[in-house]
Amino acid sequence: MAKKKTQTLVRLESTGKNAKGESTGYFYVTERNPRNTTEKLKKKKFDPRAFNATTGKAGAHVEFEEKRNKFK
Repeated sequence: MAKKKTQTLVRLESTGKNAKGESTGYFYVTERNPRNTTEKLKKKKFDPRAFNATTGKAGAHVEFEEKRNKFK
């Protein structure tokens, strides 16, 4: 008998802003085990659309937060 899959797909959305101050809309999709990690995921990853204030160009490492899941 097959086991039930415990991993679920989650969407990590960027908190970065573009040069106009709007959200970039960039996201990653990853898996997490809800049995082991009960809190929402937060990871620092690269967003190619986010405005980097130090260089004045696009592309920066920003915080990605878990948002509602559109995938099943």
